[in-house]
Amino acid sequence: MHTASPTFWRDHLKSGISALKADFAQNQNTSKLFKNHCKLMDEMLISLWTQMCVDSACCLIAVGGYGRGELYPHSDIDLLILVPENSLQNDNIQGTSLLGDTIEKFISLLWDIGLNIGHSVRSLNECIAEATKDITVQTNLIESRHLVGNVSLYQTFLDNINRTMNVADFFAAKIKEQASRHAKFNDTAYNLEPNIKESPGGLRDLHSIIWLSRCLNIHAGFQAGDGHHWTVPIWSKIAKKNLITPLEARQIRKHEKNLQSLRTHLHFLSNRREDRLLFDYQNELAASLGYVTLPNKRASEQLMQSYYRSVRFVRLMNEILLKAMLQSIRTTQVLITPINARFEAHNDLLTAKTAGLLQQQPSAILEAFLLLQQHPELTGMSASLLRNLQRVKKLVNRDFRQNPHNKSHFIEILSQTWGVNHALRAMNRYGILGSYIPAFGKIIGQMQHDLFHVYTVDEHILNVLANLRRFAKPELKHEFPLCSQLFFTFDKPQLLYLAALFHDIAKGRGGDHSRLGAVDARRFCKHHGLEKEDTELVTWLVDSHLKMSATAQKSDLSDPIVIESFAQFVKNERRLIALYLLTVADIRGTSPAVWNAWKARLLESLFNATKNALTNQVLYAQQVIATRKEDAASKLNAFGLRTQSYEILWKAFGEGYFSRYESNEIAWHSRLLTPHLNATQAIVRARLSPSGEGIQVMIYTKNQHDLFARICNFFDRMAYSIVEAKIYTTHHGYALDNFTVLDQSGKSVSYSGLLKFIESQLTQKLDPNQPLEAPLQGRISRQVKHMPLQTQVRIHEEAQHHTHQLEIIANDRPGLLATIAQAFLKHHIALHNAKINTLGNRAEDTFLISAQHEQTLLPQTLEVLTLALINEI
Repeated sequence: MHTASPTFWRDHLKSGISALKADFAQNQNTSKLFKNHCKLMDEMLISLWTQMCVDSACCLIAVGGYGRGELYPHSDIDLLILVPENSLQNDNIQGTSLLGDTIEKFISLLWDIGLNIGHSVRSLNECIAEATKDITVQTNLIESRHLVGNVSLYQTFLDNINRTMNVADFFAAKIKEQASRHAKFNDTAYNLEPNIKESPGGLRDLHSIIWLSRCLNIHAGFQAGDGHHWTVPIWSKIAKKNLITPLEARQIRKHEKNLQSLRTHLHFLSNRREDRLLFDYQNELAASLGYVTLPNKRASEQLMQSYYRSVRFVRLMNEILLKAMLQSIRTTQVLITPINARFEAHNDLLTAKTAGLLQQQPSAILEAFLLLQQHPELTGMSASLLRNLQRVKKLVNRDFRQNPHNKSHFIEILSQTWGVNHALRAMNRYGILGSYIPAFGKIIGQMQHDLFHVYTVDEHILNVLANLRRFAKPELKHEFPLCSQLFFTFDKPQLLYLAALFHDIAKGRGGDHSRLGAVDARRFCKHHGLEKEDTELVTWLVDSHLKMSATAQKSDLSDPIVIESFAQFVKNERRLIALYLLTVADIRGTSPAVWNAWKARLLESLFNATKNALTNQVLYAQQVIATRKEDAASKLNAFGLRTQSYEILWKAFGEGYFSRYESNEIAWHSRLLTPHLNATQAIVRARLSPSGEGIQVMIYTKNQHDLFARICNFFDRMAYSIVEAKIYTTHHGYALDNFTVLDQSGKSVSYSGLLKFIESQLTQKLDPNQPLEAPLQGRISRQVKHMPLQTQVRIHEEAQHHTHQLEIIANDRPGLLATIAQAFLKHHIALHNAKINTLGNRAEDTFLISAQHEQTLLPQTLEVLTLALINEI
């Protein structure tokens, strides 16, 4: 067997892995899989080492996960080849080392037979030097197992590694490393596509505890050099040191097995080292684990909720154990600082003065969170307080919620100047928030299948609250200057926090979540004794939290009637400020990819226009149009244009033109088009958008039915997204359209050459003698593929102008807008305005349409158009 060929070893490896996979499919036992996988690798590596006749002075050591005995189907095989000092120096005629040549051939053979090897070749001194300067190397080395070779050298290696270990430094480095890793995932375990290994609460958090406990020699028999790590009851050993209870040890093991099983299934399913629970795998993974879709919950949602329960518990135990172990290595006396009659601080960690405090006085539960806010010198709760909190959290029941002291404490927590976000996140992490607000408890870990939220419902809600808190911090006012300014003037920020807590709390119940959430919010406010005016504001905010976003992103904000209508809806400036702040925080809390400067400008424009409308309610529309004319005329006169020349242009455009365009757009158009009122060829001009986001493109040409389709095709092929289209037909039959476009990454990329390219190439594409190109076809994203939206088409009649508003919600894809434009063309639909809103992989587009010549569309035409759009999209 020692002289077997690489082909033999490849076949042996393939059959061995197939046997492991078959056994796991039948038994679902990760411990057995790890043991047998390591055994397979051990036997192969020992045989190959012997076959290659590697110098007996060296030894082969398993490190990392392989050394730990936790070897997943597609994990790397981490190896350390330990060699004597100076043994790799040149000793042959080719100027290389004979030992080095042998080791190189050994490693090449391992790769050749299909093993995923991560290896290093070092002497003992080199190991010590690398471990001293690199915490990752040091961590790998303390998980070592001897495989084959010089046992004496390996034992010397162990002795030196243990001797050079600085416990305090190792602890500090691993805690810093964990904090950095958590930050990469925005410190949340509740992403919709989490990383089982690296995310907060994932397997790596358990590994951190194992590493640190080994560093402390907490559990005998689990020291570097033990070749049977998988047989050691790790968590029960830690329990015997009184750092956790036996029950907690069993619970940790249960959740660890769940995460290990998920990761193992994921490796087999993806056929590679894939640790992310991507949408691509969630449905199939759920089926393989036996989950069945229920009337109110998909199988994949049940799978993910099981995952979230595990990571939540793991993260909690990680925090408790880290604090307990840190306490055990302290060499200085515990510094005790009195807080009040019930609590004190031990080394800046909040601790109950008596072990039974929370059991005997449940009102102290919320008081503990309030004290953390009121004492910023405190760094958190002690391990003992956290453990007691878990034991008594069932006391947060109906009687607890009815207690006036507890209600007062909760409102106090929301009303503090600092620490609101940290307090509520801690309450959620420790299982208190969902018990105090039962409706919140029901949405913990709830998935959102809408292609733009990247967090669970509860995590999104807390992100919205965190965004509101950012407005309160003077050092962050540069991020959102207007929001920060408005927040500082708002008299009761706690009302905004309550609205944030309840705005999505009714998701997943069926029906209108805004309306249902408003009912919950009203009940909560009354129960907590809020004034009637405050209760009405919170209830209105929850019920209306989507209104401002929808208006900004679906309506023509240059139309005074739109602004007037929205001003009538909000009624007063206090409501307007509150809704604006909540809306910005809400959109930013969905996903890092959804918010951009374009959305910021839309919302700010709507806020400012509405504020103006509330101040000047009488004849608002007429005042706006008159002001636009005056501003535009002032700009044109500054350019030396005669009033008589552009007034001829304005008369041809018609009075409706001034309700469609802002004064800076009117001035731009007039300056460019005054000499070309009756142009015989299309005029296309591009500029950087005055708002600072994207490119603004003006098209002026004799009206043609396929104009919108041609423009959409052009920008699709440029990989630019149209975010707004203002379509206007002048009194003398010309199209005067404004398009705002962004590149498809959502950024604004522009330079003079690009602007000239748009002007020249688009002009050519608008030539009616050129054939109309078919819509661009492209790949749909993997999220859309595995979580498709049902296309929704809604049409309702507008109060004025003989128009209908068409709303389309669909999976976003290349060519979507051009496909819609072709449908308009086919069914003789006239387009007046378009607002294109992309939320992740979800398109929410709104169009103002009519029949040709501004005639009202007939019901049968609308029905045919609806069916055609659904079929085409």
